[in-house]
Amino acid sequence: MKKVLIVVDMQNDFCTGSLSNKTACDVSANIAKLIKQARDNGMSVIYTRDTHDSDYLTTMEGKKLPVVHCVKGTDGWNIIDSLKPLPSDTIIDKKHFGYDDWQSLISPGDEVWMCGTCTDICVVSNALIIKAIDNVSVTVFENCCAGTTVDNHDAAIQVMRMCQCEIENV
Repeated sequence: MKKVLIVVDMQNDFCTGSLSNKTACDVSANIAKLIKQARDNGMSVIYTRDTHDSDYLTTMEGKKLPVVHCVKGTDGWNIIDSLKPLPSDTIIDKKHFGYDDWQSLISPGDEVWMCGTCTDICVVSNALIIKAIDNVSVTVFENCCAGTTVDNHDAAIQVMRMCQCEIENV
């Protein structure tokens, strides 16, 4: 059994770029504390990066959300400076809301902590995908997540709670 912290999409475009969200910047200090706590407890840290190509606007997501963001190789695609990964951390570039290969990294019986942005899109998608892996404990740190709105954040937290994710705060 392993213990893992997953930091979802804490990238420049979600804090200060094309889809900037002040709440995402505001929770970054809490996320930094959570990362330190995880490392102090010997946990692995995995970062996800929302990753799009220059043709983003022609994709299904781009047609529904026509704001170019997190284009691979741009500054907006990078993890925010205050949460820079260490060389020992894992970085996953995902092209969709939810990463579709968590089973290559998470095994039955593992303990997963989660934080990041957007609570109501990528955090909830990944939490539910991971929760579907047999006997995996998922804890989402509510005050380390930022939704597109406060109401959307609260709704996503409620969905994760109903799907047997533990909801905590640092």
